[in-house]
Amino acid sequence: MIKDFLRHLFPRAVLQRDLTLSYTLCLGGLAFTCLMLLAASGALLLFHYQPTPAAAYPSILLLESSVWGGRYLRSLHRLASHLFLVLIVLHTLRVILTGAYQKPRQLNWLVGCALLLLAVFEGYTGYLLPMDQLALWATQTGMELLHIMPLGGALRAVLVPDGVGEPASLLRFYVLHILMVPGALLFLSGLHFYRIRKNKGVLPYL
Repeated sequence: MIKDFLRHLFPRAVLQRDLTLSYTLCLGGLAFTCLMLLAASGALLLFHYQPTPAAAYPSILLLESSVWGGRYLRSLHRLASHLFLVLIVLHTLRVILTGAYQKPRQLNWLVGCALLLLAVFEGYTGYLLPMDQLALWATQTGMELLHIMPLGGALRAVLVPDGVGEPASLLRFYVLHILMVPGALLFLSGLHFYRIRKNKGVLPYL
């Protein structure tokens, strides 16, 4: 069983067209690289961030003013998150324009769409964590938009049971941002790469 699984991960035969940079543009690989960069920089930020309404913003100020390289680290995390979303959107457009979502890759297309939605949600959950005025009002706007959607009221009650920026809501956004959504992103990324190889897509180094 293990040997068969490894054969699926590293096939001997691949499509020559799928190996050309002019076809793939390495957008998926670059997006995954950004995800790894986000995981590394986010793990370092955890040493200084305090997920409470009273301490969140002061911990950000302390990080930027008193921690060596703290401002650079936070800026790197923020810019990598923007680049991650841009690369995923471009990768999705490339897949659409080249018809790479067609049979036999329908399942991988659905996995990719789920990755896109999770990436957007991951960015949204991270937006509240600094607890400054921009974060509070942007999150409040998002919650109001969610409230008018079908089942939006129930989802809003789960995400912000005590109001935007209150202790329970901040803790839930924090857990979603550092644990649950990244875990789902990594799992679906592994499934995405597995399906690419199973469908005789690009080799691991591309």
